Amino acid sequence: MNDRIVAGLDGSAESLAAAHWAAREALLRGVPLHLVHAEDWSSPRGFPAPTSDVRRHWAQALVSETADELRESHPELEVDVRSFDGRPAAELVGVAAGANMIVLGSRGLGTLTGFVLGSVGMAVIRETVRPVVMVRASEDAVPHPDGRHAAREVLVGVDISRPCDALLAFAFEEAARRACTLHVLHSWSLPPLVGYGAAYDPRVHAQLEMSAEASLRDVLAPWRAKHTDVGVIARSSVGHAATELIGMAAEAGLIVVGRRIRRSSVGAHIGPVTHAVLHHSKAPVAVIAHE
Repeated sequence: MNDRIVAGLDGSAESLAAAHWAAREALLRGVPLHLVHAEDWSSPRGFPAPTSDVRRHWAQALVSETADELRESHPELEVDVRSFDGRPAAELVGVAAGANMIVLGSRGLGTLTGFVLGSVGMAVIRETVRPVVMVRASEDAVPHPDGRHAAREVLVGVDISRPCDALLAFAFEEAARRACTLHVLHSWSLPPLVGYGAAYDPRVHAQLEMSAEASLRDVLAPWRAKHTDVGVIARSSVGHAATELIGMAAEAGLIVVGRRIRRSSVGAHIGPVTHAVLHHSKAPVAVIAHE
């Protein structure tokens, strides 16, 4: 792995916030930051496209000025810049091969517009196996006086009925770097014949709840042993995972969710929980690909 953080830049407030978030993350990890601008300058019929010289000058000024701003804020940070003409998602995925993570703005005004609706950000999440962090232009995303992330906790949502080691590894390591508490949420549903109407049986409910909590403790045990310096608050609850995660997001500095790696080119590549969290969370969201 070529250790580095790659941040996509398009000139929007969201992508600039993502660049600042990525700079703090690079300092936290002790790795360089690569700022990447990629633009497909094809224009709709009837609208003239900027000349190559104009667009090249604009792109170079964007990455250079942002890099200078980050170097001024973080003199110890190594910042590299690259600019491409071409498909933004493909260029970002190619540049970030082997990187620690890719960081993008979540509501860009340019090439990153509408990431949850299938444009660049969604394509990057779908096409890479590297962690992707989506950052909004919120107060938590802009630079802080001390040059560090806000003192907030890491929240990870897991489904213990499926392999979740990749999510837990990322979440525990991030919490260890930030010296913060890790919240682990496992949401589950009652069987239809047990949990509703006249069929509701509180004794069965209690037994299922105890079983879910015990299973979550078992899953977390090796990670707690490995990261003894990380405080962990684990919660297993009945409910919809996306609703629970979004409800807890207000106090989080980072939310960690997963997506299953699909080899097929058809079908959904981002599950409904991750999709909903990307839509509604105001906190930065890390999407971790896993088998």
